[in-house]
Amino acid sequence: MAEEPNQGAQATSSRAPDEENEDAGEGRGRKFRFPSAFTVLTLVALLVWGLTFIIPAGQYELDDEGAPIPGTYEEIPAPLDFVDRVEDFFLAPVNGLYGIEGSESGFIDPDEEGFLFGAAQVFLFVLAIGVFITVMFETGALNRGIARLAYRTRAHGWLMIVAIMVVFSILGSVEGMAEETLGFYALIVPLMLALGYDRMVAVGVILIGATIGVYGATVNPFSVGIASGFADVSIGDGIVLRLLLWALLTAVGIAFVVRYANRVRARPEASVVGFRPGDREQAVAATAEQPPALSGRDKVTLAATVLTFAFMIFAIVPWASIIEGTDAEPYSWELGWWFPQLTALFIVAAVIVGLIGGLSENKLTDTIVKGAGDFIYPALVIVLARGISVIMSNNEIADTVLHAMESAATDVSGAIFAPIIFVLNLPLAFLIPSTSGHATLAMPILAPLADFANVDRSLVVTSWNAASGWINLITPTSGVVMGGLALAKVGYDRYLKWIFPLMALLFLITVVAMAIAGAVQ
Repeated sequence: MAEEPNQGAQATSSRAPDEENEDAGEGRGRKFRFPSAFTVLTLVALLVWGLTFIIPAGQYELDDEGAPIPGTYEEIPAPLDFVDRVEDFFLAPVNGLYGIEGSESGFIDPDEEGFLFGAAQVFLFVLAIGVFITVMFETGALNRGIARLAYRTRAHGWLMIVAIMVVFSILGSVEGMAEETLGFYALIVPLMLALGYDRMVAVGVILIGATIGVYGATVNPFSVGIASGFADVSIGDGIVLRLLLWALLTAVGIAFVVRYANRVRARPEASVVGFRPGDREQAVAATAEQPPALSGRDKVTLAATVLTFAFMIFAIVPWASIIEGTDAEPYSWELGWWFPQLTALFIVAAVIVGLIGGLSENKLTDTIVKGAGDFIYPALVIVLARGISVIMSNNEIADTVLHAMESAATDVSGAIFAPIIFVLNLPLAFLIPSTSGHATLAMPILAPLADFANVDRSLVVTSWNAASGWINLITPTSGVVMGGLALAKVGYDRYLKWIFPLMALLFLITVVAMAIAGAVQ
């Protein structure tokens, strides 16, 4: 995220004993420094590119709706020769930005004619968020608003964590909030710092909160809805199990984040990421004395900020699909907005907020340019992650992985079938971070296998969805993960170390839940 205004003034030339810079957590005196997100993604891209020489290309025949037909898999000659593969790897960042998926060939290339596959829309959205938030900080209203909120909740900061995570989890469960969370880091990070926590707590609040909601999706039309459609079951089938799973996973995730947050607040040296210059001063300022009252201009500016984010949520939620089912016609008042419209929303809102906040025309223009520049790093991280998906798609290895899953899940009992579906879907979820794309590819093959195991197809949907949610907490091919960490300025290695115990616990809970559900059917 953009560097919070006035932090430079807050930072001192010497650090407090418990403070570290951005390399905190790596240990003093260690020569090894974990690579940046750019380097991590480049190495993952090289690994995936290398796998395309090992994993044979393959394809299923497709039905009229574009779904694979079970039992029709066959290996095919590699679609690209060595020179083409080198060119494909070279163009991965470009394809990750504005690669076009050919409407007939299915190949992704900037010169194809078809549909946008690259992350250009998300890229521009992140820049627009950067513009809006930087303008907000420049007015000073957001700084003062956060300071007052932190002061009022300083004694019960954990309740703020619980409340925000519950909201994110609900949104993830009912409408699949993912990329949209990127806009909240610039608000949540300074709030958590002001409450005495570190940047990892902010990551946990947003990323774990929303992703666990997707993990335990109940009526999410982009995951459970699409998967249920391909499995030929109602979105309501299996909802009791999914509700129980959502409640349990959300409770575990919140407990994990709150426990860590309380430990960091009591002992700042326990932070796994340390503190950047100015981070600890925000907490001191929030607890030292009551901040001054907000001016009328501050209140109007903050109200405009709240309304902007509230309108964003309203504009993107598919209300009819959630309330009546995936086949329902959108309500007349639904906007159906997505990233192009949201990008425009935040750019326009930035100008309005800047004018309300008293910025001059020159100052507002300079701040807009600065905001876009400050957020270019996380935006590029998202593009690189998308480029990896292009490499896998163009080399047609996903169907081969799916065929291996189909073979492994055949002729097993119900108590084993559901956990196997969960485990086997993990590598496919890694290859395809998009839940809708994952569902379209996997469910037509996996759902019929449930009939042979004598389990309900809805259990396959639940198990599949859990796999997609679990892996999307950590996968480097996800722009939500890598982009979020970049916005919070948290290293990927620090995040993996921190979340590992939670991942192990969630894995165990899910496997046991799937086994029990499969056994009782």
